[in-house]
Amino acid sequence: MSVVAEAVLVKQHLIDPEVCIRCNTCEETCPVDAITHDERNYVVNAEVCNACGACLSPCPTGSIDHWRVVPRDKVFSIVEQFGWDELPTTEQAGATTADDSLATLVGGDDAPAQVNAAVSPSSTKPPHSAAAPQTNLHGVKNPITATVAGNLRLTAEGASGDVRHIVLDFGSLPFPVLEGQSIGIIPPGVDAHGRPHHPRMYSVASPRTGEREGYNNLSLTVKRVTESDAGEPIPGVCSNYVCDLQKGDTVQVTGPFGASFLMPNHAGSNLLMVCTGTGSAPMRAMTEHRRRLRAMGQALPGRLMLFFGARRPEELPYFGPLTKLPADFIDTRLAFSRVPDQPRQYVQDRMRERAADVAEMLRGDSYVYLCGLKGMETGVLEALRDACAGAGVDWPSLHQKLVDEGRFHVETY
Repeated sequence: MSVVAEAVLVKQHLIDPEVCIRCNTCEETCPVDAITHDERNYVVNAEVCNACGACLSPCPTGSIDHWRVVPRDKVFSIVEQFGWDELPTTEQAGATTADDSLATLVGGDDAPAQVNAAVSPSSTKPPHSAAAPQTNLHGVKNPITATVAGNLRLTAEGASGDVRHIVLDFGSLPFPVLEGQSIGIIPPGVDAHGRPHHPRMYSVASPRTGEREGYNNLSLTVKRVTESDAGEPIPGVCSNYVCDLQKGDTVQVTGPFGASFLMPNHAGSNLLMVCTGTGSAPMRAMTEHRRRLRAMGQALPGRLMLFFGARRPEELPYFGPLTKLPADFIDTRLAFSRVPDQPRQYVQDRMRERAADVAEMLRGDSYVYLCGLKGMETGVLEALRDACAGAGVDWPSLHQKLVDEGRFHVETY
C-alpha cells in the first residue's frame, strides 16, 4: 500500500507594506515579540508568531490583517519581508499547486489564544458615544493633496525643540477627521534604497470642525527631529520636511487613521488627559471641540482635567492658549523637568499631588487619554494605581473595566 506524504502548509501572517503607517502599535502589542522592523518595513517572524490575533484590532489601518498559505519550508523570511514594497500574490506564495485536502494548516482559527493575565494598557474600541470615524480613505497609491495654509512655531526661538503648528487645507475635496485620529504625510524623494519614502503618521490637533470653522482644513503638531534617542545627529526625513513647509506648498496625505482613540459625545462624560510634548495634539483637538460647544451654548456637562509635561515652559506647545482657558472649563496642571534652580517635575508627580481628585474622577463616567513619550507610561500608570489605592479603589479591576468599556486609551512612542 502506497503512502501519500502529507503536504504541510503554513498560514503565514504578513504585514502589507503599502498600507502600514509604521506606528509601531503591532510590535508593542505582540505578546511573543514576533514583530520587528527596520527603517522601512514592519515584518512578522513566522518561526515565532502563534497567530494569537492580539495585534489585529489595535492596528489603525488594517495593514496587519494579511495571510498567505505557503509550504512550511518556503515561508517568507524576515529578510525577504524587509525588501518588499508590496505583498506577494497568492501565486507568488507558491501554494496554488498544493492539495488542500492533504494540507495541515498551521495558524489561523485553530492557533492557540493569547495567554496573558495582565491588563492590556489600552482600549481597542472607542467610547460608546463616539462619532463614527472615516478611515483609510486615501492610501499611498491614492493620496490626497493638501495645501499648507499656515506654519507657526509653537516653541520659543531659544528653545531646544522646534515644534510647529501646521495647518493643511483640502479645498473642495472631502477629508473628514475626528479628534484623536491621525493622518500620514508622504515626504518627497527616495530613501537609501532608492524607493519612495513611506508615510509618517501625525496626530490631528484640530477638532472635527477644522482648525478654522467653515473651511475644509486641519492642523498638526510636529516637532523637528534632529537626533536619535541616543543623541546621535539624525535629521528626521518627514519632520524636517513638514517643519520647513511654506504657505502655499502642497503635500501628499494618507488616511485618516484611527478608530478607537476617540472622545465621548454624551453629557456628563469626563476627560482625564495626560500628555507630553507633541502628544498634546489630540488633547488640544478634544479640548477645543468642547470649548467651541461651550461658546455656542451647547456645553456638555462633564469635567476636563489635563496633566501636561515639557522640559521648560518655553518648550511646551500651546502654553499661552492653555493658560488662558478658564478654570471652570478645564483643570490644568503643568509639569516642567528642566527649569533652572527648581526640582524636576513630571506629569506623574503632578498627578500624585492631585491624587484625591484623580481618584474621584476615575470613580465617575470618565475617559482616560495618555499620549506622548513612552517613557512616561509606567510612571503614569503607577500614579493612577497609587491614587486609587489611597482612595480605597481596586485599581486592577477598575483599569480592566475602563479598558473593556473603551474608556482607557494610550498612544505612546
